Amino acid sequence: MMVLFLKRRGISLGRTTVLKYMRELKLRSVVMQKKPRYHKGDCYKKFDNLLKQEFISSDPNEKWCTDFTYLHLADGAKRYNCSIIDLYDKFVLATMNSKRMDAELAIRTLQAALKNQSVPEGLILHSDQGSQYTSRAFTEFCEEKHIMQSMSKAGWPYDNSPMESFYGTFKAEFIRQNSFETDIELNKGTLDYVYGYYNHIRPHPSNGYMTPFEKRYTKQ
Repeated sequence: MMVLFLKRRGISLGRTTVLKYMRELKLRSVVMQKKPRYHKGDCYKKFDNLLKQEFISSDPNEKWCTDFTYLHLADGAKRYNCSIIDLYDKFVLATMNSKRMDAELAIRTLQAALKNQSVPEGLILHSDQGSQYTSRAFTEFCEEKHIMQSMSKAGWPYDNSPMESFYGTFKAEFIRQNSFETDIELNKGTLDYVYGYYNHIRPHPSNGYMTPFEKRYTKQ
């Protein structure tokens, strides 16, 4: 993370040098753990992989990616997050937490992403083959909105690596650094981190070390 902010300021330092200063300042790095193994559920309809690991877009709202991840409250109660990012700038368009990982959560997150965007017909939404995304309710909602679904090969996280990367950062920098007693605390913290810090403050390497917000709203 420190390397990102240094490069943003035009300072080029090797990781060994950064490690040296981190030791002197008694700073610790955060290790991003891998996502739990994929479990396939029953499906109403599956779709081809339209992205084929081409995670670059020339304009906003051409290619979106979405996924779920697990979260926990301080007492161990499990919660689920669904998020959607735009591959153009890695801008998080929507993020929601719930007690259930179901098609309803996927639809509500997509509705939130669509709410403030001017989306042309033919938008590609890429996901895994989880039952939430292959359900009748979700696929029919996408058809109604003229969204083209794209899906990873079952059990192949590399087909949706931008979401893997986002969730790795989200958990390492935010979830594992905090404890949440209630859903209110978790939900507020999630919104503050994602919409406040991740979108507006944190530089992203694929954006030339601009933040997602800067990349999105400085396009000529």
